[in-house]
Amino acid sequence: MTSPPVVFVTGASEGGIGFALCVAFAAKGCRVFASARRLAALEALPHTVERLVLDVTDKNACQQAVDEIISKAGKIDILVNNAGSGGTGAALDFDVDEAKKVFEVNFFSPSLIPSPWAAVYSSSKAALHSWSEVLRMEVKGLGVKVLLVAPGAITSGFGVKQLDSIKMPENSLYKSVEKQIIARAEISQRPDHSLPASVLAEGIVKRALAMSPPTYYSAGGKALLFWVFERLPRWFVWRLLAKALGTDKVGK
Repeated sequence: MTSPPVVFVTGASEGGIGFALCVAFAAKGCRVFASARRLAALEALPHTVERLVLDVTDKNACQQAVDEIISKAGKIDILVNNAGSGGTGAALDFDVDEAKKVFEVNFFSPSLIPSPWAAVYSSSKAALHSWSEVLRMEVKGLGVKVLLVAPGAITSGFGVKQLDSIKMPENSLYKSVEKQIIARAEISQRPDHSLPASVLAEGIVKRALAMSPPTYYSAGGKALLFWVFERLPRWFVWRLLAKALGTDKVGK
């Protein structure tokens, strides 16, 4: 009898995409291991999902987590690098050490269109996008496949992380557009154009379990719009985003 696929999902705290992925993979009969920095954040997962405490910025802890899963299940078929950190605010206001932490979680642990007020977050995801493409070429001969997921606006708890990442100094040059910056942090949670995390998870699971997974998958609110943006002249995209997100008001 063939053993079920073994799936390891990082950043699986309740209310996020990782949590929804654990539920969806488990529903397909997979053996799922979920991790978060606090076990309490994993309490609402189905009882079949096995739980691990993990800080993805800790190299030794990552190795221990992998060793533990292999000792219990004998393998890892699918690794979902879902753990992420928010990074919203004006680039000039962002603390360097905080920016490094965002990169440690989002990259070292995918947007090709950088969005105003998300320089740190967007650049960390752009780096991940490039890294994933190189990794795909380098591990193909080993039988490993890489699927890059670029979500659009998804209803999850991540909006709170984005809001928490805003730290505007009192002497900031961007005080006049503070409302626009806060709105940028909350934009993915607007009910008029966001996709439930459970729906995104079903799409990811379907593709991850396919015999021949795609190399790229994007879904969610505004995902199609940004696909179009990637194909338009950059000056035109910059003008649209400046007007929509308020950078055209800076210094005025």
